[in-house]
Amino acid sequence: MQKLRSVFPSFLSSVVNSYTQIFFSNNRIFALILIVVTFFDVWAGLSGIIAVMVSNILAYLIGFNRANIKKGYYGFNSLLVGLGLGVYYQPGLQFFIILVFASLLTLLITLMVEGVVGKYGLPFLSLSFLLGTWGVSLAARQFTALHISERGIFMTNEMFLIGGQHMVNSYNWLTNLGIPDPVRLYFTSLGAIFFQYHLFAGILVAIGLLIYSRIAFILSLLGFFSAYAYYSFIGANIHELSYSYIGFNFILTSIAIGGFFIIPSRWSFLWVILLTPLISIILTSTQVIFSMFQLSVYSLPFNVIVLLFLYSLKFRERFFDKPELVSYQQYSPEINLYSHLNYRARFGKAIYFPFILPFWGDWKVSQGHKGKLTHQGDWKHAWDFEVADEKGQTYTGNGNAREDYLGYNKPVIAAADGYVEEIVDDVEENEIGKMDLEHNWGNTIIIRHADHLYSKLSHLKKGSFRVAKGDTVKKGHVLASCGNSGRSPVPHIHFQLQATPYIGSKTLDYPLSHYMRHNDGTFELRSWEIPSKCELVSNVSRNHSLEKAFHFIPGQKFLLVVNPGDKNEYSLDWEVEISPVNTSCIYCSASNSRAWFSNDGDIHYFTHFDGDRSSVLFRFYLGAYKVMMGFYPGLLVTDVYPVYTFSNRLINLLQDFAAPFFLFSRSEFSLHYLHMEDELMQTGIRLRSVSSASIAGREVKRMECEMFTGPHGLESFVIKEDGTTTEVKLVAER
Repeated sequence: MQKLRSVFPSFLSSVVNSYTQIFFSNNRIFALILIVVTFFDVWAGLSGIIAVMVSNILAYLIGFNRANIKKGYYGFNSLLVGLGLGVYYQPGLQFFIILVFASLLTLLITLMVEGVVGKYGLPFLSLSFLLGTWGVSLAARQFTALHISERGIFMTNEMFLIGGQHMVNSYNWLTNLGIPDPVRLYFTSLGAIFFQYHLFAGILVAIGLLIYSRIAFILSLLGFFSAYAYYSFIGANIHELSYSYIGFNFILTSIAIGGFFIIPSRWSFLWVILLTPLISIILTSTQVIFSMFQLSVYSLPFNVIVLLFLYSLKFRERFFDKPELVSYQQYSPEINLYSHLNYRARFGKAIYFPFILPFWGDWKVSQGHKGKLTHQGDWKHAWDFEVADEKGQTYTGNGNAREDYLGYNKPVIAAADGYVEEIVDDVEENEIGKMDLEHNWGNTIIIRHADHLYSKLSHLKKGSFRVAKGDTVKKGHVLASCGNSGRSPVPHIHFQLQATPYIGSKTLDYPLSHYMRHNDGTFELRSWEIPSKCELVSNVSRNHSLEKAFHFIPGQKFLLVVNPGDKNEYSLDWEVEISPVNTSCIYCSASNSRAWFSNDGDIHYFTHFDGDRSSVLFRFYLGAYKVMMGFYPGLLVTDVYPVYTFSNRLINLLQDFAAPFFLFSRSEFSLHYLHMEDELMQTGIRLRSVSSASIAGREVKRMECEMFTGPHGLESFVIKEDGTTTEVKLVAER
């Protein structure tokens, strides 16, 4: 048994997921419903599951990717082939032998199609089902041992075989219920995806679809009834949809385009409607051709339109979010949407290369982007920085000498890692009030950071350069000193980002990654923004205690003692793990949960959570969702959680239906920097976070978390939620 498990790991999952992959899902409840539906015709259901098992066993034995096998990638096309053949032919020894080889053929075609369309970053969908079914159907006409099935002609007989007279009565009740024809056709089209052409099957599939995804269910309605309305409007033959119930092409296309391969939105829904006539054209035209060979078009229109549309989106040069492709597939339209919205809100601008301010300490923006003096035209995206005192004065004494200015001779640092591309260090310093218009930029350094991305620092002090052309520099590396060369009446730093390596190049409109904005004794953390004129800004000044507390290293282990207040004290073991794709998490063995995180040096982020949402680790994930590594008294750091973070099933259900258009529920995070006991040693820090959920602006859930750091990092945290207090101490680090 152990050897079988090693050869065929996750075999049951591979079989179950083969059913739900047809609807782009991995939901187990949905899979169970679909399996039941396929067995409404027992021989068809048996043929389908045999085909899946044969394909997956062969995929394991040949040595295909096990993760793909587990997801059902190599089984769902064979499932469809098995169901189609099982419905069409009478069972028998010869049939099942042909079924085994048809499954092998479909598997090989799947690999071939995957290799062809996969090169273009496209899914292979059900192309191998089509090729396999058509091939076997044409060949079987020469197989005299195969006989056409007569099942399904007398539906009441089939219902009796499934569930006796009670099932017959239920079927007749449904049939005579007076369900409108469009609704009846919708349900039968859903059932037809699994070759079951009756209301029972379609209703069960619809229920399973609703359980799996509210968005997918809405899209199935939108796709089908858009087609029904289109056929009625143009006067086309509405019965075309009922012929073999191939109206399911509209349903599958709608789910694929509206919510699976594309982030659900009003744009994806609009494209579902716009593509409906194209599906109709492909469906009608191919029927004419395939009827000559007495073949059904099955899911051909769905495959053609989805592949054409996804391929066409790869040629866009703008409007990438209308609609937006899914970048990381989570097999749920809702989770894809909520994760996308959360990522865009938190890290939407993190696509930029990270730059810090090119100095230490607090400097004032004396001229920002689109300035009134020199930052205009092609050079409008730049900053000038000066040092000012508490009164806003930039110099001492009478300000007639360069040395009087607070910024003069201060270090200028690299804003990011890079390579010194160009240096000018022979321009004389100006007297105060005078400018060298011949050498506009003065002493300058240009650093290459990436392809078509350079930083330029100008008006530097002659003879102060500590690097040479060709040197490699790290972020924070001292380059030179602030001077007064070139077109500079007073000492200051000119800083800009540009796409070319030349002095005088046009500027880029580009944000800085993280910086602190000072405002009347208070502090604001700004991320991926552009400092404005008159702002007093500085880089994040990191605190050793906070860095120690939230710098989690792979292999690091923690022992925690948890005191729930009204319950017995217990201990937990946490360990920091790293995945094969270099993402890190904190793992709790007791709850089998993982809190995934990242740390860019300035800020610790938790990115997502897997596991038990009643665990202490989940509470810590909420409480330490975003922590900045510097301590600034009174600082408030805010962020947003994914919509589904606080699980109220009814609210989540309602939100799912509305999510592609608007969000009425919101989950928010705020972190307050309260106190630091030992300012000399920069330790004894107390932080308090608030996690809240609101509906239409009204708070419905709240959790508070107080965290305490010491010389060795995080020492304890206290969770307050629903009137209970839980104290957690980190008693040992191993």
